[in-house]
Amino acid sequence: MKKNGLLIVAVVLISTLLGTTTIAFAQGTPGTVGPSTQTHSWNFAVAADSRNCGDVVMPAIAAGAKRDGARFFWLLGDLRWIGDVDEDIQHEPEHLAKPLTKSEYEDIAWDDFAQSQMAPFSPLPFYLGIGNHETEEPKDHAAFLARFSAQLDIPKLREQRLQGDPNDRSPKTYYHWIEGPVDFINLDNATGYQFDLDQLLWFEKVLRSDSSNAGIRMLVVGMHEALPESIEKGHSMNQSPAGVETGTRVYNDLLKIQSESHKRVYVLAGHSHHFVDGVFNTEYWREHGGVLPGWIVGTAGAVRYPLPNEASSARIAETNVYGFLLGAVYADGEIQFSFQHLNEPDVPASVVKRFTPEFVHWCFVENSKAK
Repeated sequence: MKKNGLLIVAVVLISTLLGTTTIAFAQGTPGTVGPSTQTHSWNFAVAADSRNCGDVVMPAIAAGAKRDGARFFWLLGDLRWIGDVDEDIQHEPEHLAKPLTKSEYEDIAWDDFAQSQMAPFSPLPFYLGIGNHETEEPKDHAAFLARFSAQLDIPKLREQRLQGDPNDRSPKTYYHWIEGPVDFINLDNATGYQFDLDQLLWFEKVLRSDSSNAGIRMLVVGMHEALPESIEKGHSMNQSPAGVETGTRVYNDLLKIQSESHKRVYVLAGHSHHFVDGVFNTEYWREHGGVLPGWIVGTAGAVRYPLPNEASSARIAETNVYGFLLGAVYADGEIQFSFQHLNEPDVPASVVKRFTPEFVHWCFVENSKAK
């Protein structure tokens, strides 16, 4: 115990020096990063919330994901602010001399995302989730589907969708795809903090298929807002009664497939702009079925938020950080997750030149409500 205590102190001190806040650290939590005696097969990368400074941070994430051999990148929504002009767009050279009007910004916001944030990941496949800011007026689901229909209908998603239903020829904001022994499921709770009925029925159909498929050993379920009754309860699906009802249903469905079909389940989300490992370690879930491994990774450029009061229950909780979650898939049917921190020197030189060192520094030092 004394040795572990010294480790906790060391982690806190190091995090403080790095400008982060580490609330808790514990060892041996299932589903978290740690040593494995099994063969490591491949990696993938996930993050969320790339508004505000995403044009600066996302190219650094792209470089990191490629460096770490990620097979693909998955963004869990909130690509642009929409409610106001993102600071990075304001500081693009072409807009410094002649600032954009709000309507001009709205016209280019998603194109800017595609050019400045998605393009650096090429040739990695890029899986795109939807967040609440994608449905903020004047944007909505229909506009998102229209602008990103090609991205939501890349060959792997189209093939998987048609395999589930040969008549389902329209891309959707919820989907899944299978990579080896893992089923990756992207859910949509961007409107009303809830899942609609069609999506719930589709999701439960996917789970039934996974339950009977011996080749599927793990499920990674991602969405924008965290499922209910988590450490992030104040900024999650708990924000609406329908969100509580439908999100609890999804959580219980995942508990069931884990216990009855012996599939490993991992749950990822954003919406809150910080990093939390162990987000479902709450009294509610300890008393109502069990704690699923869960992460919040809203760290792709959005203004950083203070940690929730309940963060002391997390395995790790940090704010004022940027980065991405790296998933390492192992042959024994386990995924080990580790958060990859990014710092100013990680921003590609071409991005620094475009935005100036002063603005890049602003993104890392001033883009925060958690001071």
